[in-house]
Amino acid sequence: MKGNEIFSITDFAKLSRTSRSTLLYYDKIGLLSPVARHENDYRYYSNTQITTVNLIRTCQALGMSIEEIKELKAERSPTKVSERLGEQIGQIDEKIDTWISARKLLSTLKDVIDPMLSADEEAITVKYIPAEPIVLGGINNYHGGEDDYSALANFYIECSKKYPNLNLNFPVWGFFSEEQLKNNNWVWPDRYYFYNPDGYDRRPAAYYAMGFMRGGYGKCGAMFERLTAYIRDNGYEICGPGYTEYPLNELCYENDEDYLLRLLITVRKKNS
Repeated sequence: MKGNEIFSITDFAKLSRTSRSTLLYYDKIGLLSPVARHENDYRYYSNTQITTVNLIRTCQALGMSIEEIKELKAERSPTKVSERLGEQIGQIDEKIDTWISARKLLSTLKDVIDPMLSADEEAITVKYIPAEPIVLGGINNYHGGEDDYSALANFYIECSKKYPNLNLNFPVWGFFSEEQLKNNNWVWPDRYYFYNPDGYDRRPAAYYAMGFMRGGYGKCGAMFERLTAYIRDNGYEICGPGYTEYPLNELCYENDEDYLLRLLITVRKKNS
């Protein structure tokens, strides 16, 4: 193209890789108006206005609003453009961090659910399980009328204060101390913990007696009894804490009686 050529709105839309309706919209909001209007309100554009379309398209790709684009277009300079680019990069980085966190949560939930789809719910086994990251809360206080729901609420408050950037949407499960287990005290967990791949604590690598049952939160007494009986009758002894996990919970089922509990108790073989 040479000089300042003039194009109809249809031809200019093709030339600028946009649409006629978009150009009409830009004209309506005062973002890009034709250089001339002829009879019957025909609109005509100059080839030099292609650079303005490119500016608008770039700004939109950066997530800028129409008002922000209009402001930049009217008062553009290298300094202002650099500042605006820096602001948009910061916003994009925040979105990237949000999406990375969301993906990590979804992947964790899927990794928790998938093995349960083929789990033998009737079997009790002893299995070596590698260490896994968790976020372990403090010891629950059940004095003064506190119950497990109060303790759970306090756990969330504690973690939000201690780890302000921690995603609190990861699964929360129960921790039972070795002393609790040996005293058959499995009504309420000694602690709560997040099953979180960025956890600052660890569920230790160990041999665990493992069993499953269906039922809602806190309804695991029967499974503890079965598991401790298995441990006793098969030459094992409890040598560490237990963990109550609900890999299939309200995310998978409407009725809590359908929830699937996995119970782990740290064990070792008794000395002969």
